[in-house]
Amino acid sequence: MVDEKHDGLWLGQLRRGVADRCVLALLAHREWYGYDLAKALAQARLIAGEGTIYPLLARLRREQLVTTVWRESSEGPPRRYYALTPEGRAELVQFRELWRQFTSSVETLLGGE
Repeated sequence: MVDEKHDGLWLGQLRRGVADRCVLALLAHREWYGYDLAKALAQARLIAGEGTIYPLLARLRREQLVTTVWRESSEGPPRRYYALTPEGRAELVQFRELWRQFTSSVETLLGGE
């Protein structure tokens, strides 16, 4: 039997643990507007909504893993776009290796049923 409350708590913890590194992965390919990042992560069910992304991006900026640039918009005021710094790129490389090791260990322990 599935306990949705219990499963939701576990899933929430997993999401919080990887959402910031998933932002780094998205930024590895191109600059992103904050709202578009929020939509992509929400669609992947990694964040609840737009309100979650901005504190996460602010923390990544403080850690100097991302930087921002203002760009003119044809749809209104200038927009802040986020880009990966060299430190952010190095962090992503390290996380990818740790993630491979972690998921391999978990898969080994869980095994096939």
